[in-house]
Parts: sequence; structure tokens; C-alpha cells
Amino acid sequence: MQDNLCEIYVVRHGLTDWNRERKLQGQTDIPLNKEGEEQAEVMRERLSQIKFDKVYSSDLLRAKRTAEIIALEKRLAVETTKLLRERNYGSFEGEKVTGELIDKLYNSNSDEMIQIGMETDESLISRLFTFLREVSISHLGKRVLVVCHGGVMRTLLIHLGEFTKEEKRNVFINNLAFVRLESDGVEFFVKEKEGIELLEEF
Repeated sequence: MQDNLCEIYVVRHGLTDWNRERKLQGQTDIPLNKEGEEQAEVMRERLSQIKFDKVYSSDLLRAKRTAEIIALEKRLAVETTKLLRERNYGSFEGEKVTGELIDKLYNSNSDEMIQIGMETDESLISRLFTFLREVSISHLGKRVLVVCHGGVMRTLLIHLGEFTKEEKRNVFINNLAFVRLESDGVEFFVKEKEGIELLEEF
């Protein structure tokens, strides 16, 4: 790892009951279920040989618990932040995820999003990159684990040019999917991604 770069593993949380029921979670604070905890334990084993210098997580229960399980044997405290929270979907939270709902979510402009209490892309990107840039600059030459949410990761990948805005509705982020980034605090480079699919239908 280069001294002038920070390596960041961005991981989605494990499964929740609402994931299984295909309900839109947003910032509704749903905990991991048993399968989600087991998924996090598998990821802990997967990452066991990787030395992390710091662990950050969204302050929502499902992300925080996933981070705690992964970091358990690394003896690192999990630092939580609201900047990593899932997008607020407003009045749509708790609804069944269908193709029709996804079309509503992803075809709404900023004014329409605000009217239903949904966070805009601009707001999400702003808070996410505020966090990522601060972490990168303060951890150059180090490796950081970040546990957050599918919607956040989707927006990140589109912003970094891994997918187009037109593909947004079909980008599926599996539980415990991850993206490995390198950053100098200004630019971000996607070096690896796993568990992320571009589906024909969602």
C-alpha cells in the first residue's frame, strides 16, 4: 500500500428481516437478523488476514452490528457517524420494493424527492464525500473499513463512473458486498468490487 494513498473497504451490512421481506428500509433502524449476523461472521473470516487501522460505520443498528462482528478479533473500536446513514426515503420507507416503486424513486427529480421527505442525490453525495475525504486525508498509508448501506454504495459507484445514471435502477448491492477504493483525499479509484450486480430486471 502506497504511503500517499488510503485504502478503503466499503461494505454493505448483513441481512435484516426487512431485506428478506423486500421492504424499503432507508433510515428506519432495523437490526440484523440471525442470518445477517452469520453473514457478517463469514466476512470476518474472509477479511481476517487484512490489517485495518480504523473501522467506521453508519450509526444505524444493522451497519454498526455488522462492523462490530467483522472487527471483533481485530480489537478495533467501531466509530459511528450519521454521514454514512442510508438515504432517507421519507414516506416510502417500509413499503414493499417493486419495479413500480423503484421507478418512482429513481425517476423523481430533486423537488419531487423533497416533497415526499426523500433525501436528494446531491445531499447524499455531499455528506458521503465529506466523510470519505476526511478519512482518506487522515489515514494516508493506512487501511480503513467502512460499513454502510446499499443505497449509499450504489450512489457512490454511479458518482465514480462505475455505472451510469440510467443503470441506477438495476444496480443490485448484495448484503456484505464490498468495494475497495484507493484515495489521496481528492480522487477516488475503484480497485475491486464484489457482490454487486447489474440486473436486467429488479
